[in-house]
Amino acid sequence: MFKVKGHADLSRDPNSNAIINTNTLEYDKYIARRSVGAEKDERVDVIEQNLSDLKSEINEIKSLLKEIVINVK
Repeated sequence: MFKVKGHADLSRDPNSNAIINTNTLEYDKYIARRSVGAEKDERVDVIEQNLSDLKSEINEIKSLLKEIVINVK
């Protein structure tokens, strides 16, 4: 492995010419941050779906109430 100039945590593999991050602690932190971000995205998606469902249910209730009011007259 050859060090990449100007980057203490990066090395170049002489066989594949790939650049490799040799700082496993920072890599693990990155993976953890990415995982947390994915979980937050999933939570937002669930909340958006729940909100959409609630809006639909409220609209259905409003329609039913309007029908009741019309039928009472």
